[in-house]
Amino acid sequence: MARYDFNAQRLYVDCDLAEGARAPLSKEQSNYLLNVLRLRDGDLLLAFNGRDGEWRARLASVSRKEAALTIDSLERPQTQPCDLHYVFAPLKHARLDYMVQKAIEMGAAKLIPALTHRTQNSRVNVERMRANAIEAAEQCGVLTIPEVDEPKKLEKLLAEWPSDRLLVFCDEDAPPGDPVARLRAFAGDRQTDRPTPPLAVLVGPEGGFDAGERAMLAALPFVVPVSLGPRILRADTAAVAALALVQAALGDWR
Repeated sequence: MARYDFNAQRLYVDCDLAEGARAPLSKEQSNYLLNVLRLRDGDLLLAFNGRDGEWRARLASVSRKEAALTIDSLERPQTQPCDLHYVFAPLKHARLDYMVQKAIEMGAAKLIPALTHRTQNSRVNVERMRANAIEAAEQCGVLTIPEVDEPKKLEKLLAEWPSDRLLVFCDEDAPPGDPVARLRAFAGDRQTDRPTPPLAVLVGPEGGFDAGERAMLAALPFVVPVSLGPRILRADTAAVAALALVQAALGDWR
């Protein structure tokens, strides 16, 4: 039997969840459930808020435009996500939406837009990113809604970086080799006493990092450069590849 019910409609709600509670829904959520999915009173859903776990809930419609959820029972207790941050040079519109969604599916707990010298899109709609993150969490069973930071210049971001968080730098000029073995060796050299160290992945813009940025990254003791293989990857593809490598080597895939 499958460990998760993929057929159940899953919904993020911004309120406390407990047995017997009533969770109000926004106009957009009500319209989607009542008029798009055509759910009716008593239909079952799964509800989560990012902190209280996932709950069985029943739809309680007030009118054709207004609905709420009645919370029944705990389906899954809240778990802590892998301490994995995704740092990226923002892309344009649809490709940025895709990248955000895939980063959440791959387990990123925090999204950090970094403005590099070759960043294509310096005007980032953080609320749109958050909406895409919530949608991805709803669709792929994630219990925690990731944080979404305001954009920050790469130089400032690195100056403020916590030294205990490993930063995996996806460098197209990194020497070839087994990236999983390199990551494990680097983490072992740092002698962390935690089974999963604080992690971050850095993917640059389509044009890559410039020489000054690459030199700045190479000089930092918490940075490990890795190659993503012999082919040139688009930035959104690189996001999935890099996060998969990190999860397999050091994250919650082990």
